[in-house]
Amino acid sequence: MKEVYLNSNHLAKSWPFEEARRIFEKIGGKTPAKGYVLFETGYGPSGLPHIGTFGEVVRTAFVRHAFSLIAPEIPTKMFCVSDDIDGLRKAPDNVPKQEMVKANLGMPLTSIPDPFGTHESYGHHMNARLRGFLDGFGFQYEFISATEKYKSGAFDATMLRVLEKYDELMALMLPTLGAERQETYSPFMPIDPDSGMVIDKGVKGVNKLKGTVIYLDVNGVEKEVPVTGGSCKLQWKIDFGARWYSLDVDYEIYGKDHQPNEKIYRSVCEILGGKPPINFTYEMFLSDTGEKISKSKGNGISVEDWLKYAPAESMALFMYQKPKTAKRLYFDVIPKAADEYLTFAQSFPTQDEAAQLDNPAFHIHEGKVPAIGFNLSYSLLLNLASVCNPENDSVLWGFISKYQSGLTPENSPILQKMVVCAISYYNDFIKKNKKYREASEAERSALHELVEVLQSATKEQKNDGALLQNLVFQVGKNHGYELKMRDWFLALYQILLGQDQGPRIGSFIALFGIENFAKLVKEKIK
Repeated sequence: MKEVYLNSNHLAKSWPFEEARRIFEKIGGKTPAKGYVLFETGYGPSGLPHIGTFGEVVRTAFVRHAFSLIAPEIPTKMFCVSDDIDGLRKAPDNVPKQEMVKANLGMPLTSIPDPFGTHESYGHHMNARLRGFLDGFGFQYEFISATEKYKSGAFDATMLRVLEKYDELMALMLPTLGAERQETYSPFMPIDPDSGMVIDKGVKGVNKLKGTVIYLDVNGVEKEVPVTGGSCKLQWKIDFGARWYSLDVDYEIYGKDHQPNEKIYRSVCEILGGKPPINFTYEMFLSDTGEKISKSKGNGISVEDWLKYAPAESMALFMYQKPKTAKRLYFDVIPKAADEYLTFAQSFPTQDEAAQLDNPAFHIHEGKVPAIGFNLSYSLLLNLASVCNPENDSVLWGFISKYQSGLTPENSPILQKMVVCAISYYNDFIKKNKKYREASEAERSALHELVEVLQSATKEQKNDGALLQNLVFQVGKNHGYELKMRDWFLALYQILLGQDQGPRIGSFIALFGIENFAKLVKEKIK
């Protein structure tokens, strides 16, 4: 099987396999000296982790799995590194106790009290949010806290190496900075032992022999601290390359906003004596207004938000698709992602090996795609909720069990998750925006005929969404919609569902039941 993944391009064209082959070539097809291939992803815990943060981890996991198929004999690890010793620059809009947080600006994230009151610090809280989800999704990773690494001395050798290469690193960085910043820049950022503040612009120089940094504190007092032991951290561009060097990273994914600095990151790593990793740059996610999503603005979707409205698999699919294309990441993308996931998972068992390797569900489930034993879409459940206005999931399950015998919440957990999520999505986003319109006389006539035709349907037709769809088509043709069938379905959606779009009407009728549909029509055109 190894040869199939490695050499048969027609069998392994999906982007995770392409990336895996790049890594295989980088390491020369053999296990690195450290004993494993390292996949790394970085996280800045300055705000609540949004779905873009999850995207970096899940995409890295896709590539790691593909690599494990290409080279099963080479061990791999994935590190998730949190820069939680960084100084907080601004208070995110979506965290409580704003005044307390603002009073601690400039302090390391792990030195600021937790505004939520659940963890020992702001940084610990944000880390726990991310880790909780990653654990729940089943990722295999090692979490690394920069605070712990700096303070434990694990980064000391790297810090001393940066000090040794201080002049070369300054020569790299200064031409990229403005005149004013050139006067205050240093790769090192001391953490003042008295105030606890991260000193960004007060460094006066270094003493290589003593292994120290000389700086001015917030009151203008000159001080000197060692570069080791967590007394300093690195400026972020230096830190990026230094982390690659220190951990010997082989692969890292990051957003397009890092692309202008990629050359610097790589140069830092090389100056220190390391070999830069293979990188993959993804396009940024956009909010509903077309802005880049931001942890501090809170203008995207949180992990918790998505999981309230759709299964986690749909979120992974959204991250898998077109990673190099900018995409809107807002609540209205969720139903489509849920339905697309179902389509991919349902088609997987019937595909040949080549198609399976290109199927996103293969990567989402690491080849073990679960069987989808039902023929219901998320959008169909949304519209069922729309006409039922259910208070709980038992109402929808009453229709589902009649539509397909044998289905239960216990034996169809993903369907149960979809039912609960669809009800939440309907209540939060659809219900308040429903706008029914009255039917015209011509539309009333067509709807009356539709009810008569459906009630006269054969037993076979009543249980088959496709056959019912044909009946709906035929009634539309009978009433002059033959060349404007879209207008006929739009009328059905607007009059019966109070919206401009919906599921295949035939499938909806099969699920809802003909008599229930007839009652709905009579209610709306009485």
